[in-house]
Amino acid sequence: MSINFPQAEEDIVRFWREVDAFQTQLKLTEGRQRFTFYDGPPFATGLPHYGHLLTSTIKDIIPRYWSMKGYHVVRRFGWDTHGLPIEYEIDKALGVSGKDAVMQMGIEKYNAECRAIVMRYAAEWRQTIERLGRWIDFDNDYKSMDVKFMESCWWVFKQLFEKDQVYRAYQIMPFSTALCTPLSHMESKQNEKTTQDPAVLIAFPVKGRDASLVIYTTTPWTLPSNLFIAAHPDFEYVEILDEESNKKYILLESGLSMLYKDKKKAKYKVVGKIRGKEMIGWKYEPLFRYFVDQFADCFQVIGADYVEADEGTGLVHQAPAFGQEDYDAAVASGFIHPGRLPPCPVDDKGLFTAEVTEYAGQHVKSADKAIIKDLRETGRLLVATQIFHTDKFCWRSDTQLIRKAVSSWFIRVTNSIPDMLANLDKTTWVPAFVKEKRFANWVANAHDWNIARNRYWGTPLPLWVSEDFEEVVCVGSIAELKELSGFTGTLDDIHRDKIDGITIPSKKGKGQLRRVDEVFDCWFESGSMPYASNHFPFENSESFHQGDFPADFIAEGLDQTRGWFYTLSVLGNKLFGVSPFRAVIVNGLVLAEDGKKMSKSLKNYPDPKTVIDQFGSDALRLYLINSPVVRGEPLRFKEAGVKEVVAKVLLPLWNSYRFFYEQAVLFKKTTGNDFTAQLPETTNVMDRWILADCQSMLQFIDQEMSGYRLYTVVPRLLQVIDNLTNWYIRFNRKRLKGAAGLDIKDTKAALDTLCQVLFTLVRALAPFTPFITEHIYRLLQPYLGDALAELPNSKSVHFLAFPTVQESLFDEVIQRKVSAMQKVIQLARIARERKTIPLKTPLLTLVVIADAQQLGDIEELQTYVKEELNIRDIILTNDEERYGIHLEARVDWPTLGKKLKRDAQVVRKALPDLTQEELRQYLKDKKITIKGIELEGSDLNIVRVIAKDNPNMAKEEGVQYEPAFSEDMIILLDTASHPELVDDGIARDVMTRVQKMRKTAGLVPTDDVRMQYSVVSNPDDVQFDTLVSTRQSQFESTVRGPLEPFSQTGGTADTVILEEEHVLSNLTLLLRLCRL
Repeated sequence: MSINFPQAEEDIVRFWREVDAFQTQLKLTEGRQRFTFYDGPPFATGLPHYGHLLTSTIKDIIPRYWSMKGYHVVRRFGWDTHGLPIEYEIDKALGVSGKDAVMQMGIEKYNAECRAIVMRYAAEWRQTIERLGRWIDFDNDYKSMDVKFMESCWWVFKQLFEKDQVYRAYQIMPFSTALCTPLSHMESKQNEKTTQDPAVLIAFPVKGRDASLVIYTTTPWTLPSNLFIAAHPDFEYVEILDEESNKKYILLESGLSMLYKDKKKAKYKVVGKIRGKEMIGWKYEPLFRYFVDQFADCFQVIGADYVEADEGTGLVHQAPAFGQEDYDAAVASGFIHPGRLPPCPVDDKGLFTAEVTEYAGQHVKSADKAIIKDLRETGRLLVATQIFHTDKFCWRSDTQLIRKAVSSWFIRVTNSIPDMLANLDKTTWVPAFVKEKRFANWVANAHDWNIARNRYWGTPLPLWVSEDFEEVVCVGSIAELKELSGFTGTLDDIHRDKIDGITIPSKKGKGQLRRVDEVFDCWFESGSMPYASNHFPFENSESFHQGDFPADFIAEGLDQTRGWFYTLSVLGNKLFGVSPFRAVIVNGLVLAEDGKKMSKSLKNYPDPKTVIDQFGSDALRLYLINSPVVRGEPLRFKEAGVKEVVAKVLLPLWNSYRFFYEQAVLFKKTTGNDFTAQLPETTNVMDRWILADCQSMLQFIDQEMSGYRLYTVVPRLLQVIDNLTNWYIRFNRKRLKGAAGLDIKDTKAALDTLCQVLFTLVRALAPFTPFITEHIYRLLQPYLGDALAELPNSKSVHFLAFPTVQESLFDEVIQRKVSAMQKVIQLARIARERKTIPLKTPLLTLVVIADAQQLGDIEELQTYVKEELNIRDIILTNDEERYGIHLEARVDWPTLGKKLKRDAQVVRKALPDLTQEELRQYLKDKKITIKGIELEGSDLNIVRVIAKDNPNMAKEEGVQYEPAFSEDMIILLDTASHPELVDDGIARDVMTRVQKMRKTAGLVPTDDVRMQYSVVSNPDDVQFDTLVSTRQSQFESTVRGPLEPFSQTGGTADTVILEEEHVLSNLTLLLRLCRL
């Protein structure tokens, strides 16, 4: 009964389609309390990658869990269909850039091109998400380009406008010259990376003084727009004489290291010191003459407190159109104001305008070299180097941003920061550090939000204005636009090409009001998703107020702390005074195996489709969510890790079911009755333990899932699978097979227990691994009897309720006892492995040293310990001294040295003199005084060791103890070979080989066969016939029948199933399986 996981998953997908599983689940929970989930919309212009599959897995697990907990969880897929990502694709494809090219082409045609590609990969997305096992509604999805969505965005904006939260301002903004539009501060910080830029020192001769001011800049392209030099009024500047050039320069003394490569060898002398406030008003010679006539009163030193002493020369070149601090300082000095704006000779493409004649038409970054060359020829360039520094790049085009003055529309954010932080405190974030550090800091330092983009494919800003901007009308709906404008046509599309021509008559005698050119930042649209996806308030108002808002849960990657999480929060707080979500899981980044970003061009990661086709979606899901990435940390994706999940989790789970199935078939053959599970009525300690373990797991899951801690839930689920496969089934194989020498009632109790655990596990695992659990559940159904009788629909495991804790099955005492047994077995296995003694080799004695309670627990379960470890005798004792166990104090000296300073040496010398009683007392009290020095807590680490010389230990002939230690238990395993155990080892080895032959022959447990042997070679004269005859009951219980010598009548060609020769040390046997 083998399984191909990917093929089984494909079968399950077909089954889900047949029963319309997702919609059926929704119908089954209709009318119940809602659990609201918001899906952050991706762009469909690219194929889903591992980051999408990770977030999709998280977005599937949580809704599935709460659905099974009885909540009604609507899940609608969303698409981000507007904005820069779409337009940038079109600009590249059509080879257009800038407003002129788009206007020449026509906005209608341009938008049509955008519309044509927005859903390019929608079919591939749907196929991949379905194959991943995520249940979400694609048929009732939402798209930000739908007219209903766009109309709700207008409503959101009008609410803010009417609350005086919208304003127009001239500000210096991050600007993408590739996309010809300003970006918000939020967007500008989404793509920061190291880049190389020129770094220059420039001399500005002071008029009327034989000295030059020295400024430092990494943006030479801004120098043609220089109007001022800023000095800090409180700083003390030095005036130096450079002895080589005989020129005088003024700068901060700390800036001399920038002027001279080797300050110690430099030939200069300080000739004076000047306070910054003394320099304010000094006029200097302009670098360029472009704006001298228009700004004749400028070109002087102004005061600015933002100037820093540890950056540059302490004198800052000011180009007010290209730096917010420059602009603010110029306004504060009275030279620049709304009626007199600074020169801004750079167009939206980043090209110099005709005002800067020598560089007109050059991109500003390309013009850096030419500007530096020209300044070198004039003698004004003092130093020119290159630096590596972190700068901001366009998140879409990956081109370096500039800062540029623009008139734009802003939403006030700074006045909402206290409320946003207060509401943030009421939300749950996993991991918590993202909320407490990253997001809280981002909110606390937020700027007002520039929501306007000089683009075309997006929701138009619903602002109609007069030419002088003194009359502004904000429209909040299509109906309102028709009413105000008198437009009578159809408006089932409100993109720019459809509404830009609509005008509104002025109520102030200013003629016709026209719509502003800008469209919304696409982040405004995604932040409006809770309202716009439901066409609120035009539709669904009642459901919105009765549970659709705020969301109970959202999930996205770490990068969305400055993206969707932020824009959702701004609008939710502005509109309704609350956080728009109650809980959020933030996942880290999925990187390539080499730690680099996954790259199609580098081909440094396996195709997700290939991984799913090879290993299955369940394996990929478990690999992703059982990793550091669900704690907000990066994950280096390893295909081998997915393969390991198959081997260590899915196969053991499947094999557990397969073993159950085989024993259920055997039960029917033995009893003549079909096996039908009942609630277990058992006194067996292992039955009670595994049932209790399941209850502990369910209690833990309820607790942790309410806190959205997937990273703790998944390991606990995997622990139960391990307990089931490697402990319960392993220790109870004979009982489950009916071969333990007990009655049929015990076999039934064991099978009932195994079936109950499997049924519990498939329901508990269903949200995490939806395919294998569905597959096993469908196979389990015939055995579940009345357990499904009362259910309205039991076709799918996902229609069932999540298993609830059964208090009657809790048993902390049993769990404690089995835990002690497990510890003994694990320690003994370590000892065996250390001495490379296989489990099939019987050993004589195991000594267990522990406290009285643990010894009592182990005594009750020692039969399991003996059988599992293949040992004959167990000695249980708390007499450490008899077996030479001593306590020893070990110290982390670097840590303790920092704490104790010189006293550490005193402690170091005194440690060897501590008595065993003193060390035991430290273990108990966690404190000790050594030579007047107090130690406590973890200052000392007390470990147990075996003393080399132990006169108290019994001198037992031939005993070779191998120790293994835990914090509260020691085992000593006698690893010596004892002749009386040799026959036991041979018998166990033969049984193992017969079982492997049955498997090789393709036999199942219900297949009864004759098992025969013949001795081929026996130089050691092993009494094999006697060995077998004295252990026939053991053979019959283990391999389901006696082992007989070859008979004259058996073994003909038509009866032999399999015949193999086996070598057991010096003994060679011919083993044969024959038909009865």
